[in-house]
Amino acid sequence: MEYNASLYLVPTPIGNLADITLRALEVLKSVDIILAEDTRTTGTLLKHYDIRSQLKSYHIFNEHKQVEKLIEEFKAGKKMALVSDAGTPAISDPGFLLVRECLKTGVRLECLPGATAFVPALVASGLPSDRFVFEGFLPQKKGRQTRLRSLIEETRTMIFYESPHRLIKALNQLGETLGYDRQASVSRELTKLYEETINGSIQEIINHFGDQKIKGEIVVIIAGK
Repeated sequence: MEYNASLYLVPTPIGNLADITLRALEVLKSVDIILAEDTRTTGTLLKHYDIRSQLKSYHIFNEHKQVEKLIEEFKAGKKMALVSDAGTPAISDPGFLLVRECLKTGVRLECLPGATAFVPALVASGLPSDRFVFEGFLPQKKGRQTRLRSLIEETRTMIFYESPHRLIKALNQLGETLGYDRQASVSRELTKLYEETINGSIQEIINHFGDQKIKGEIVVIIAGK
C-alpha cells in the first residue's frame, strides 16, 4: 500500500497491545518520524512490534512551540505519524492544534480509525447509545460547577473521562447536580487484565468503590434526563 499523506493520526491500543490495526502498524513503519505524547509509552509499543521509526516528543506542554517547526518539516517532505499514549489523538489528548495548522497550510493528513475508550464503555453501559454527548474531562477547578449545571437538562447519554483519584469526588458532584438515583456506568482498565464495568445508580456505584484504591483510566457514562 502506498502512503502519500504527510501526517497520519494513528490510534494506539487503550490497553491490550493486540488491539492495534494492521494498517496502523504499516503506517508507523513507513513514516520518518513518530510524534509521541510520551516516548516511553510509545517506545514499549514500537519495541513490541519491532518498529524502528524515529520517535519525537509531542505533548500538551510543547505542542504550541512545535507546530510551526513541524509544518516546515512537512513541507520539506517529511512524513510523520501522531500518536497519543492510548486511543485516538486529539480526543482529550494533543493533536487538535497540529491538525488545524495542517488544514490551514495545505499539508495533507489522514486519520486512521481505531481504539477510543469511550466507545466500548458506552456500549457496555446498557444506556441509550443512539444519541450521546462526549464531555471529556470536567474542568478541575474554574468552571467545573458551571459545566455541571449546564448538563441538568441534557437528555442525551453523557460521557466523561476521569482520573482514578478524582472519581468519587466527580460521582458525588454529578449526584448532587443530577440526582444520586440517576443511572450510570463506570468502566476502568478497559481491554486490560483487570477490566471492570459497574452499572447502576450513581449512589450504587459510589457504594461499590467505597474506600478502595481505584486504579486505571476511567470512563463515566451518565444517563440523560
